[in-house]
Amino acid sequence: MEYRDLKIAKMEIKVLGTGCPKCKALEKATRDVVAEMQVDANVTKEEDIVKIMGYGIMHTPGLVINEKVVLSGRVPSKDEIKNLITQNN
Repeated sequence: MEYRDLKIAKMEIKVLGTGCPKCKALEKATRDVVAEMQVDANVTKEEDIVKIMGYGIMHTPGLVINEKVVLSGRVPSKDEIKNLITQNN
């Protein structure tokens, strides 16, 4: 089964980070994966440190799917991002 064959509802995906290279890399990888999977998702970047702290993460970058923190402190592989999207739909 291909990822694009999955019936995935509209998702809200947020990349948390203040603009460091790792945060930018996570944002690009996430956008690439969403396009590749053809997921109906709204991908946004949150750079406000107060809002980032509100998610309770101590290290950026962070990845939030449907208001659930699924990863923080590192840039995952694209395959891991695909799995996180699939698991958190």
